[in-house]
Amino acid sequence: MLVDPKGRRIEYLRISITDRCNFRCIYCQSKGPFKFLPHEEILTFEEIESIVRVGVKLGVKVVRLTGGEPLLRKGIVELVARLAKIPGLEDLSLTTNGYFLSELVKPLKEAGLKRINISLDTLSEEKYSELTGGFSLKKVMEGLYLSLSAGFTAVKINSVIIRGFNDEECEELAKLSIELPVEVRFIEFMPVGKNSLWDESRVVPISEIKERVERLGKLLPAEKVGKGPAAVFRFEGAKGKVGFISPLSSHFCGSCNRLRITADGRLRPCLFSDEEINLKDYLRGKKGSLEEAFREALRIKPEIGVKASTQRPMRAIGG
Repeated sequence: MLVDPKGRRIEYLRISITDRCNFRCIYCQSKGPFKFLPHEEILTFEEIESIVRVGVKLGVKVVRLTGGEPLLRKGIVELVARLAKIPGLEDLSLTTNGYFLSELVKPLKEAGLKRINISLDTLSEEKYSELTGGFSLKKVMEGLYLSLSAGFTAVKINSVIIRGFNDEECEELAKLSIELPVEVRFIEFMPVGKNSLWDESRVVPISEIKERVERLGKLLPAEKVGKGPAAVFRFEGAKGKVGFISPLSSHFCGSCNRLRITADGRLRPCLFSDEEINLKDYLRGKKGSLEEAFREALRIKPEIGVKASTQRPMRAIGG
């Protein structure tokens, strides 16, 4: 089993399959120009499958595909089908901005994808266009509804709350959990990459977000789906749930159960640390086995309470 020196059991692997994204979200843009990876630097499907097989052998139960925008990766349905067939993998999910879901949601479901997370930070068409660099909220909402009609029973909505931008929408976003069988998850704004928008004053702590959401009614504890860090609740009579993720105001390092892999094959033991292991060295015969790489990741996984900010932008890490 993958258990680090602090006794944290690693069961969750997040894999970025591309650093490319059609959106230009204001909280993901770096101060300087961002150079996309050359195609030859990005992990192949065969390499991703090899990594997952070894991870599952060592105790990984959950794999989440991320980006950039993972639905931009050519052959994404084929990759999902390959990973879904790996014995012992209990949960295969994907995080997306939702823009291409309407075209791909049905084949993804048929290929074996179990869960979908959709990034949705505002319900205002004007703000959505401003946030994403000119894209349509309507097309994303279409993808959300199609995900539900396709039979996905664990659709989650990820909302990063930024003071002065969308903090007044907490109640409106939470209402989606009353009307739809989705889990709306509120996430604190984080210092990831050299972000031009980042300022500590823009952080809305989860305690304040929860206070705003509770104006709709009393929140009752609810059962979690998956192995993520969210504290989950529901409103009485609601079709869905509300989740709260507090990476800054209340570190969940002590219960962290995940490792991350970047699109260029760097194994990251922690979101907020830039210490990485180059898996391509292990995949391509320059170093030992992938199992040894995973063991090394456990050794260098940071202590509880990491407060550093990573220099890599979110699109390069995979969230």
